[in-house]
Amino acid sequence: MTLVAFDFDGTLSDSEMTVLLGERLGVADEMAEITERAMNDEIGYAESLRERASLLEGLGEEEAEAAYGEVRLRPGTAELIEALNEAGVHTAVLTGGFKRGVERALEREDVAVDSIIANRLPLEESEAQGASESSGRRPRALTGAVEGPLIEGTKDDALADLADAQGIVMAETVAVGDGANDLPMLQVAGLAVGFLPKPAVEPHCDDVVEDMAELRKLFEDRGILA
Repeated sequence: MTLVAFDFDGTLSDSEMTVLLGERLGVADEMAEITERAMNDEIGYAESLRERASLLEGLGEEEAEAAYGEVRLRPGTAELIEALNEAGVHTAVLTGGFKRGVERALEREDVAVDSIIANRLPLEESEAQGASESSGRRPRALTGAVEGPLIEGTKDDALADLADAQGIVMAETVAVGDGANDLPMLQVAGLAVGFLPKPAVEPHCDDVVEDMAELRKLFEDRGILA
């Protein structure tokens, strides 16, 4: 069995979750600037993620859910994941982004991966608003914090743990990503694939692709897909 681990934002999706969330509060431009600096390895990923999360403090739960609903997979992504699943490949998403956005995008295309390792934006009851008429409880809003296993960008550890759990040696793993926070998993995977990689990332990739059609052909050529 082979394990294929994908980054999400910038790889499986050309949406940027924090920007979509930020649009709801008018801070999307600030979000995009911080994200770009992090992906080019100009600032640490954990620092960038915490900065972006802090800008979202007070965003209501319904608004956040609406933003997650705008996340889209790239053309051809669902078909590629389905082909990998049918071939018996363990598919995984390892992202510093947010699990709810990944789930919504996959649900929209009626496709699933075997594992999702992602962060989340916690919610708390909002004191500034009255109780919801339908539920009788106070509406919730983002706290401005971020929680989860990939805040520090330790995708190498996450990939190793997944491989170990499935009984797969690291030489049989594949990592696909684009940004600086993907470098740890790209550097330890058996095959490192850059998907439209940032300049700081490309030198660390065994192969580089620009779309899902190229990625599928690469997997076929490498014997991952028949």
